[in-house]
Amino acid sequence: MPQIVDFEKVSTVGLESSPFAGALAGLRANEARYYKNKYDHVFTVTPASQATETVDWVSRILKDERDIVISARPLEATSFEVDGIRMAYVFYESGLSINVMYGLEDGKKRAVGFKLSEGMEVPEELASRFKFARQKSKLAGTIRGSFFVIKGEY
Repeated sequence: MPQIVDFEKVSTVGLESSPFAGALAGLRANEARYYKNKYDHVFTVTPASQATETVDWVSRILKDERDIVISARPLEATSFEVDGIRMAYVFYESGLSINVMYGLEDGKKRAVGFKLSEGMEVPEELASRFKFARQKSKLAGTIRGSFFVIKGEY
């Protein structure tokens, strides 16, 4: 059953096993607020075990594009379409959030984004490949993020 992410009352439900549950919940709420404000989209998440298609799609893109395999356990995922863009998110036990922005029309933007919860170390599989910029969020504290452009078709 999909769970609506409330960005007014931040909850760690679904993320309790993460050592960064509070920060990861804030990061998830930050995304929910963005999609509500920009697209009037209600951001929902499903346990990763029930969203294997989304988790597998994100994992395939990471593997095919950059030979990246995330070692952390996925906790939650979501996939939806807004404004001609397929979006997918996977939230990991390590505090990592990965999103895929995939423009459905040829020539539209396609990228993978990484966001690190406040307090977590950069995962080993990403540390030597990406530089992470910092941004402040009222809901998530300091978020560190990076991205790469998708070249293939998925």
